[in-house]
Amino acid sequence: MKRALIVGLVLVLGLAMGLVACGKDEKTTTAGHAEETWKFTFNNFFPPTNNIGIVSEMLCAEIDERTNGAVKFEYLPGGSLTKADKVFDSVVTGIADLGFSCFTYTPGVFPVMELLDYPLGYSHGYVDTMVVNEFYNEFRPAELDGVHVLCLYGTGPQVLFTASKPVRTLADVKGMVIRSTGVGAAIAGALGAEGYAAAQNEAYELLSKNTIDGSIAPREVLAGWKHGEVVKYLTQCFPIGSITAMYMVMNKDKWDQLPADIQQVFTDVAQESIEAFAKVAAAYDHAGVEFFTSLEQGREVIDLSEEEGAAWKAAVRPIVDKKLADLKAAGFTDDYEGFVTSKIQEWLPKAPSEADCAAWVKDNIKSPSAQ
Repeated sequence: MKRALIVGLVLVLGLAMGLVACGKDEKTTTAGHAEETWKFTFNNFFPPTNNIGIVSEMLCAEIDERTNGAVKFEYLPGGSLTKADKVFDSVVTGIADLGFSCFTYTPGVFPVMELLDYPLGYSHGYVDTMVVNEFYNEFRPAELDGVHVLCLYGTGPQVLFTASKPVRTLADVKGMVIRSTGVGAAIAGALGAEGYAAAQNEAYELLSKNTIDGSIAPREVLAGWKHGEVVKYLTQCFPIGSITAMYMVMNKDKWDQLPADIQQVFTDVAQESIEAFAKVAAAYDHAGVEFFTSLEQGREVIDLSEEEGAAWKAAVRPIVDKKLADLKAAGFTDDYEGFVTSKIQEWLPKAPSEADCAAWVKDNIKSPSAQ
């Protein structure tokens, strides 16, 4: 009896597999019903070797696996489909099905989400990513209603690097020429420096030639862009820590066409990826500081005193106040800043150390295509 039952099951399974093979684009989904294979393009501005890009690629592989191959991705890293500032439009218009890029690359499109990039006191990459996700989940700003949001990412805090002059006080910054973009440019001006608009890939040469005195950026660029080679001082101005918030979004129509069980797989994997993104942010900053301090003597990491931290916060306060006033004038009256600052304090004691994040990333973040 048992033998007959087993044989019967094998025959049924073989028949099912044969039916799937006969259909050009059919697969058995996680729910056990036959559907055509869903094929999606994923437009990511990060290069394929960057760990943020690798986590995105791992998300694709995990969704593929959990849907038993019912969902397939054409993963397009490094801006190979569109430039970074065109990623969101590419998803809205259907040029791409998924996209990953920065809110700040399209000024004015995301008035509420842009607030996350302001100097609100971020100090830890893991915490930053957790906070930006909770912010979206709490407020769900209408500016993102045209897409389906999968998850968000926040860089480590932006700090100040200087090539030859240490910055220990607000007075030390005055008159310096500081590379900065976006909100960073406003921060530089508020601190009394002269802003210099340039991309990260230009900063190394500018610093080495003394064209600029320093740069405002996350600590990860010390290693990732080798800026540690051309700066001697790192001022960790966490009281005015700002970040760059980023999105992973999906075309709304493509999302709505998916059955509920497939949608749930997307949701589960995206939510699990937040932890990986958070650890990558902290790990990159850890690697940056390690690289910086490993170089020849004379490198110094400077932390602001409590008194100086308060002075720096007061200096940049007008930037935050103007942004909040602009939001209020546009009808956005929620306590966005209060939510962010409270969540930062809530997450800080729960966050793993940057060193622990770095160890975890080393063991767990592997490119599926490179294996």
